[in-house]
Amino acid sequence: MRVLPVGDDALLIEVTSGEQAQALHMELLRRRAEGSLTVREIVPAARTVLLDGLEDPVRWASELTSSEVPPAPPRARELIELPVRYDGPDLAEVAAHWQVTEDEVARIHAGTQFTVAFCGFAPGFGYLTGLPARYDVPRRATPRTAVPAGAVALAGPYTGVYPRSSPGGWQLIGTTDAPLWDHTRVPAALLSPGTRVRFVPVGDA
Repeated sequence: MRVLPVGDDALLIEVTSGEQAQALHMELLRRRAEGSLTVREIVPAARTVLLDGLEDPVRWASELTSSEVPPAPPRARELIELPVRYDGPDLAEVAAHWQVTEDEVARIHAGTQFTVAFCGFAPGFGYLTGLPARYDVPRRATPRTAVPAGAVALAGPYTGVYPRSSPGGWQLIGTTDAPLWDHTRVPAALLSPGTRVRFVPVGDA
């Protein structure tokens, strides 16, 4: 674990894996809930956790580097089901990379329970983990200038859903009509770190 100061009242904690980042995020949330940690925001990423608005960052930097992070306990979080049509323009390319048929890509993907590891890139965009490492796929060599809202996509070890139209280089395998971001909803983001997600095939795809 490496702890880096960020400004006057923030720390960036670097760990070596996504699993460690998730475990650290949960431990820090637990400490804040019990009152032993006073901090404005706890923001997880792929292999880091940011503590922003931290009281006494020097003390916490010393404490964190000298402590062991316990494994993340099992989560009893809500399971969100997202309807998906496996009709993406990169479905055939992903099938070739996995060395399976397009129908098998849909079966494997829909048969996986995902967990939101962290959020970012755009409001409502969650980085979902759960597929075995053998199904990692590279990003596209040439990103698209516009990916439509609702596109279900793969890149590296992650699955994501584009909450709105934006440029992107992920491999598009499907489409969902589920609103990932709705400013009239509380919270506005459908997905948050720790949320469990399953994709449910619909339509003819």
